[in-house]
Amino acid sequence: MLRVRRVACAGAIVMVGLTGCSASAESDPTTTPTPTAGGTAAPTGNPTATPTATRRTISVELNPDRVTAGETSTVWVLANCPVPTGGPAHTGTATSKAFVNGVTLNPVPASSASPKPSAGSPWVRGEAQISGTVGRGSYRVDVKCDGTNDLGRATLRVAAAEALPSGVPSKAPKAGGGGTYAQDAEEESSIPFGTAGVLAGLALAAGVGIAVKRRNRA
Repeated sequence: MLRVRRVACAGAIVMVGLTGCSASAESDPTTTPTPTAGGTAAPTGNPTATPTATRRTISVELNPDRVTAGETSTVWVLANCPVPTGGPAHTGTATSKAFVNGVTLNPVPASSASPKPSAGSPWVRGEAQISGTVGRGSYRVDVKCDGTNDLGRATLRVAAAEALPSGVPSKAPKAGGGGTYAQDAEEESSIPFGTAGVLAGLALAAGVGIAVKRRNRA
């Protein structure tokens, strides 16, 4: 009887062990699936800015580049604007504090004699007016090419009038016409006083000689 119990207990222990092993096998944890990134991955690092094209600096000329303060003057503005592509007009615009108004620059005609730019085509030009109220100093002239947005700059000088040299007379020479012409002619054609005195003395001596001869004859 005792042996039977021992066998039963041993069988029970074996069954419990087998049940635990199967339960352990069934309860093994499964690995957690790694989520995959959906859509576009987040960018790494700082984004690089796309470089923009720089504008070309154009040549600008003034003819003349110096005017006299207190006088109304005109100045030609010439700019080497490139010919635009895609339809915009080949024109430019010039502005300055010395100008009465902004100036539109149009292509220089091939047959134009003056003013001529220092280099070949393409060039645009326009005539600016400077008021006599503009004070002395240096004034910046800014030019923008309408078709390409290129920029250029020049400097206009407004200076005081130059003084006359010391040897130049301040009054104009006498001119003919009117009553002054007769007066000038008389002054130029009159006989000097010394010559007139000599002639008068000779005439007087001749008269005295004739009178003496007549008296002797008598």
